[in-house]
Amino acid sequence: MTATLPDQEIDPRIYALYDEYCHGAMDRREFMAKAGAILVGGMAMAQALFPRYANAQTISFTDPRIKANYVKYASPGGSSGEMRGYLAQPVSTTVTPCPAVLVIHENRGLNPYIEDVARRLATAGFLALAPDGLYPVGGYPGNDDDGKKLQDGLNPAKLQTDMLNSALFVKNHALSSGKLGLTGFCWGGGITNELAAELGKQVQAAAPYYGLAPAADKVGKIKAELVLHFAENDPRINATWAPFETSLKANGTPAQAHTYAGTQHGFHNNSTPRFNQVAADLSWERTLALFNRTLKS
Repeated sequence: MTATLPDQEIDPRIYALYDEYCHGAMDRREFMAKAGAILVGGMAMAQALFPRYANAQTISFTDPRIKANYVKYASPGGSSGEMRGYLAQPVSTTVTPCPAVLVIHENRGLNPYIEDVARRLATAGFLALAPDGLYPVGGYPGNDDDGKKLQDGLNPAKLQTDMLNSALFVKNHALSSGKLGLTGFCWGGGITNELAAELGKQVQAAAPYYGLAPAADKVGKIKAELVLHFAENDPRINATWAPFETSLKANGTPAQAHTYAGTQHGFHNNSTPRFNQVAADLSWERTLALFNRTLKS
């Protein structure tokens, strides 16, 4: 991955406000006003944190190593009964099926960053599906503010069912070898953990990024090998890790957790200044190593 934004000194208090904004505690106007009240230049720091997706593409949609297109599929019990996702495949799948990986978006729908992650996985030899949880209400609207509002308005259980059906769709796809991995970011990291529990032995590996832990009574259902990624400065998420770790150990579930020094929640997303090149690269290497080891053997 290549950093596409200039280095910026963002006050930690602005990062904390942005985390509140991202997770629904305030709207954009309130976020900007509070940032401006904290310190001189706070409003400019806040503005710099909004994603710039046009500058963050790492794998072109015309990359000759892959094919990518949008697909629709049934989703019984979900928000509308039908889902749409972005399917990226290595060109080699025309000859040989390959392992499947579900890529679960943040709390704002299928934005260009998540589509790029799917293409990255395709170049690494995986059939990657990035579902758009907002499809039943019109799809990702082209900006994160409206996307967040749309996702907040969905029934959480039905939205999770849409992600579950997406996992089953890509696992059982004609181009899939039948092995399944999961990865997701922020909200998608939490859903990665939830689906690993719900799908049990149907999932071989999961790599959640800064995701909430599932309820303790679900942890014993996880049969996949886990590699979990955490930001150092992310108290809301990190507070859930200790009891999760205890439950995983009690159940003998193979899991490795990594916390990346100096990072903020969202460090893998290379469209904002929260992006950390070193942590993003290292975490991605670990994710690919997990998938290569568990899904390609």
